[in-house]
Amino acid sequence: MIKAVKDLAKRYWPALRLRTILLAVLLLVAAIPVAGALFLRVYENTLIRQTEAELVAQGAVLAAVATADWPGAPPQGPIDTRADGYYRPERTTIDLSATPILSERPAPMAGPPADPAAVTATALMGPVIDRSVQTTLASVLVLDRQGVVVRGHGQGGSLAGLPEVVAALDGSPRTVLRRNGDYRPRYSFEWLSRASALRIHHARPIKVAGRSVGVLLLSRSPRALFRGLYEDRIKFGLGLVLTLGLLVVMAGLVSRGIARPIEALSRAAREVSAGRGTTPDTPVTAAIEIRALYDDFREMAAAIDRRSRYLRDFAAAISHEFKTPLAGIGGAAELLQDHFETMSPAERRRFLDNIAADNRRLSRLVTRLLDLARADMARPEAGVAADLAASLRRTVDLQAESGPEITMDLPAGLPAVAVPEMTLETVMATLLENSRQAGATRVAISVRQLAGQVLIAVQDDGPGVAEADRDRLFEPFFTSRRAAGGTGLGLPIARSLLAASQGTIRWTASDSGARFEVRAPLA
Repeated sequence: MIKAVKDLAKRYWPALRLRTILLAVLLLVAAIPVAGALFLRVYENTLIRQTEAELVAQGAVLAAVATADWPGAPPQGPIDTRADGYYRPERTTIDLSATPILSERPAPMAGPPADPAAVTATALMGPVIDRSVQTTLASVLVLDRQGVVVRGHGQGGSLAGLPEVVAALDGSPRTVLRRNGDYRPRYSFEWLSRASALRIHHARPIKVAGRSVGVLLLSRSPRALFRGLYEDRIKFGLGLVLTLGLLVVMAGLVSRGIARPIEALSRAAREVSAGRGTTPDTPVTAAIEIRALYDDFREMAAAIDRRSRYLRDFAAAISHEFKTPLAGIGGAAELLQDHFETMSPAERRRFLDNIAADNRRLSRLVTRLLDLARADMARPEAGVAADLAASLRRTVDLQAESGPEITMDLPAGLPAVAVPEMTLETVMATLLENSRQAGATRVAISVRQLAGQVLIAVQDDGPGVAEADRDRLFEPFFTSRRAAGGTGLGLPIARSLLAASQGTIRWTASDSGARFEVRAPLA
């Protein structure tokens, strides 16, 4: 089932540009607060709590007036406003998503006669009630200690059974939500507002000498959601304009930091793959990851360019190196085919020897090319810890019989190096063989430990390296001993083998002879 849904989504998924996706994400993020305000009723719940707070404030003032006007109430003395806990605001309790909604308030039922004290107090505070209702438009009922309506709609009836009235008669104010039976929708979008069909009822006790002698029952419809939005339209409009402006700025910044650099890099990749163009400079406004991508791409393009030049030069060099022996073999074969009967045995032997010599040269070239390919493809070996002193001694022992006199300066306690023993022996054998072929009679090998690596210096007393040849020593097929069978691949192979283990080899100037320095990292 999940796979079918994924396949269907892939089939109809549109191809979008990165900047389109980023803009859509920003718009979606900006729309989340609006959706939360509407569907999570955050703003609407704020309007309801604001209405409840207004009813609580109005009820507290009217209850204080009623207490002062109540017959037989003790005189109100001065209040110590500095006492602890005096300033204690009454918190709202209504939550549109959690508070239960009660049915419409029922009509008052028949009840006992009203309390005369309540009637007297209500008559005294009547003008205050009228003025407050004129401003707040809230419905205000005054009930006596038995729940009988003394003033307001249903006067003479009893509302003692209402839960909010029961709580107030017990001495605790209470607010409830009830349905509004008089509500009739006027606008098509009012169904989005849950509070439109509700009415808030707040019951507040009138206390005299610490006991409840009556109840103030206030009710009012909360401010409608869309009316509130309309009244705050300037604020919402300004907020919308600022939000959209901020989105445009953010989209521009994201585009300059991500989308545009990626598009420029994509164009550069196409140009580089076509063999033209260069990697563009890293944009200063690009993100850190994009800058790293530019650096990596630049290194990759440089490596590809080096590899391309290397392959081109390598192919040309192979063609040149193979052409001479192949031409010799072909020429000798043609002469033997055309003049075999007229040739003397010595001439036939000479041409056959030439063919054999060129064949041996081709075999050596092929073998060394395979060695160079393996060296170029070599990779670092994990956990390598070679004994440098032992590897040098083995190499010297193998070269001592046929080569020049070799001396070694090996300090005690040499650390292990992170280069395979086979690589060390191959590199040192190449350098010693080069010294022997150059006519050196003595070779000195010295080892020094540096920071994080070991330096191996190989110094001979031969004729040295000609100045014109020094820059080409490590080029494949470059050799000054081609007539003696040299392939010019020994030093390139040594360099590639060392590079696989983060090592290096280079020629350095010296007073006499040739000097090469090999650096190997410590294990």
